[in-house]
Amino acid sequence: QVQLVESGGGLVQAGGSLRLSCEVSTRTFSSYTMGWFRQAPGKEREFVAAIGRSSAWKDYADSVQGRFAISRDNAKNTVYLEMSSLKPEDTALYYCAADSTISTAVVTALYEYDFWGQGTQVTVSS
Repeated sequence: QVQLVESGGGLVQAGGSLRLSCEVSTRTFSSYTMGWFRQAPGKEREFVAAIGRSSAWKDYADSVQGRFAISRDNAKNTVYLEMSSLKPEDTALYYCAADSTISTAVVTALYEYDFWGQGTQVTVSS
């Protein structure tokens, strides 16, 4: 069973930065495409960013392009989300997700991911 544990969320002022981490318990972490999603109160869960198995490609939602950066360390079974220039509208519960068979054409689709973490809260004050 693959388990994902997010950390690094918190309260930050607008314009500030945070780094989220997601540690994955599996012996084959390098075989998983990793994604970050978020869900604000009353809204649907939405795609934020994704990264390929060897970091050969990365994909971002338009709303975070240029402000967020996804990365991974396969030796540490961890994926990161560096968030800067944070805005109040970035406030949400942030989830990481993993899948070993997902096509690059559908990495933005949450239903394509088999494994999910419990989420970490990010709150941006104005």
